Amino acid sequence: MHLSVLGWGTAIPQGILLQEEALQLAKSLCPLNEEQSNWLPKWYSQTGIKTRGIILGRQVIDDILQKENKTGSSFIPSGEPDDLGPSTAQRMEHFQRLGPALALSASHQAINNSNVKAEQITHLITVTCTGFFAPGFDYHLIQNLPLSPSISRTQVGFMGCHGSLNGLRVGHAFINAQPDAKVLLSSLELCSMHFHYGWDPQKIIANALFADGAASVVLGNSINSNIETWKLASSGSCIIPDSASAMNWTIGDHGFEMTLAKQGPGLIQKHLKPWLENWLSKDGLELKDIKSWALHPGGPRILDAIENTLSLSPESSAISREILSNHGNMSSATLLFILKKMMENDSPRPCVALGFGPGLAAEAALFV
Repeated sequence: MHLSVLGWGTAIPQGILLQEEALQLAKSLCPLNEEQSNWLPKWYSQTGIKTRGIILGRQVIDDILQKENKTGSSFIPSGEPDDLGPSTAQRMEHFQRLGPALALSASHQAINNSNVKAEQITHLITVTCTGFFAPGFDYHLIQNLPLSPSISRTQVGFMGCHGSLNGLRVGHAFINAQPDAKVLLSSLELCSMHFHYGWDPQKIIANALFADGAASVVLGNSINSNIETWKLASSGSCIIPDSASAMNWTIGDHGFEMTLAKQGPGLIQKHLKPWLENWLSKDGLELKDIKSWALHPGGPRILDAIENTLSLSPESSAISREILSNHGNMSSATLLFILKKMMENDSPRPCVALGFGPGLAAEAALFV
């Protein structure tokens, strides 16, 4: 049974940050000396990002850039050499206070675009790797959409950039088990909550890439859908060999600490193609049969590695690079932004969506 996409919604914070401003933020918060500061422009210029959403808002950003503290925010640096920024508890307080409204905005859009009433939603899947509290933002959605208090809830947590693909797989399973189910999948990622203070090159690269956003999608049984829409046919997963140190994320005292190792793109280039060929063959497909690609832009080097190993044209990643340029890497929400744009553009199918996360793990979804 195929899973139909019935409605999409996306939301970004009002606080938009130019990449030039992001560089100045990094210079205020990360380097310990002038030599380190001189490294930053190269890293920030290579991301392909022009703008991104930051949930903290313009006033806090301006405070940091202007070395003031009018807002009293815990994110304002102290100026001390050992300043590591807010505690994890303070960062999670901001996630809990600022994040749910963003997920609510995206979910309102998705439901309004789906011709499904909120009270008809039977399952709610929430996805995040950047903030945790209980009751979580699923409770906020139930109270404010509003959804049925007896809705079935599932949280997909800490799975990184491919988390929405895991959420789609869960939604597919629910609808296979209950054909009349209607599923709301909501991804909320506030990556800026974990901005690294101080000097650590691998974490500073993460600072240069990540951003904030939310995306939601309403899913249903394709048999019961009266409109022509994209359908999820199958999904696949693969842990890349010898890659545990290539991408990891731990909970530190000053936020979640991400490590992006240099060997990540090389591992993808070496191992992705044979696994993907084997996975597609189970649906009677070859790489040449795939007409479009929704590629999670973990960064430009990740996209380059995928294009090289799969012999894809630069046009294959054009929408992925556009979303990265306009919004940054919003972790799990990013792929939903890309898929929404591809549907609006009526991109040809079959389409394969690819994302990568800690493990190093690859996740894929086939849309027809």
